[in-house]
Amino acid sequence: MPSTRLGVGFVGAGPVTQAIHLPTLARLSDEFEVVHVADTNGDVATSVASRVGARASTSVDSLLDDPRVDVVAICSPHQFHAPQVIAACRAGKKAVLCEKPFAMSGAEAREIAEVAAETGVPIVVGAMHTFDPGWSSVTAHWGSFAADSHTIRSSVVLPPNPRFEDFATEVITRPSRSAADLDDPEVQAALVHAGVMGLAIHDLPLVRTMLPSFDDLVVHSAHPLTPFGYQIVLTAGGKRVVLHAAMSATWKPEWVLEAWSDSSALHLEFSPSYVHAGSAVATLRSAESSQTWGPATHNGYEGEWREITAIVRDGKAPPRTAELIDDLRFAVAVADASALLIRSGQRERVLA
Repeated sequence: MPSTRLGVGFVGAGPVTQAIHLPTLARLSDEFEVVHVADTNGDVATSVASRVGARASTSVDSLLDDPRVDVVAICSPHQFHAPQVIAACRAGKKAVLCEKPFAMSGAEAREIAEVAAETGVPIVVGAMHTFDPGWSSVTAHWGSFAADSHTIRSSVVLPPNPRFEDFATEVITRPSRSAADLDDPEVQAALVHAGVMGLAIHDLPLVRTMLPSFDDLVVHSAHPLTPFGYQIVLTAGGKRVVLHAAMSATWKPEWVLEAWSDSSALHLEFSPSYVHAGSAVATLRSAESSQTWGPATHNGYEGEWREITAIVRDGKAPPRTAELIDDLRFAVAVADASALLIRSGQRERVLA
């Protein structure tokens, strides 16, 4: 008898696939089966595929031609996401899960939107906090807080990724990179841009939920932190947003999103990346009351795959492509403006 589970094919077999998605799908084995792993490194593809009894290949076309693949999970480097999402849609798969960001420019995002509309293939972007039960619970109960908020802060403090990767699962060692010149403004700008598109982007869709618009976005200051991180202050939609990230093995991990209105305060504490430890804990406080949601038994990584199940199995409407495009436009605007300010040598915008 053919399997009733949804067959999953992974494009890219790096740490995100190994340390995040494979353990997550192991908890959802009633719904999903990993059937194909493709990676440009054939040894990596074979090793990772062997862990789950899947087929290995070095070709995206081979994966897309595999009739057992119902859902394509794109976990390749960022610059390949857009063409691979488009190819997966044109292959007529049941759904695509693409790691953030699903494109690197507004033009790429619009092309994806056109193909998604043409093919009807639903796309889910793997920004795990969007699907975290703690976030979903507080937004369902916060009333007018989003509109009333005036200040938002995202703070990420993490050790280097390999520490969590090693704790989470056995990850195949990646080649080491040569050290960059951290005194070079071009290098600093590139690192901050990468930080926004790699770390802040998890929280930026949540931030955007609280903004009426971002057409008036201004980055007032942008600073690189060593050995890796950023401190960015911006305004958009009449609100102040602070983005902070620091990566160092010496500090306790912490991932917090906070927001304030004149009468209430929101605090969400998420598990660090790669850690499978339940959902965020969300607390909304005012002078009169305090309410807390979470932790739920599953996290945002599992929430992404539950969303796929609800779309494919239950007919749930997929995320609106226009919303995904606006989330991307917002992230790119923050990253570009921050990098430009650093590249100019100012780091602080001079007020008129």
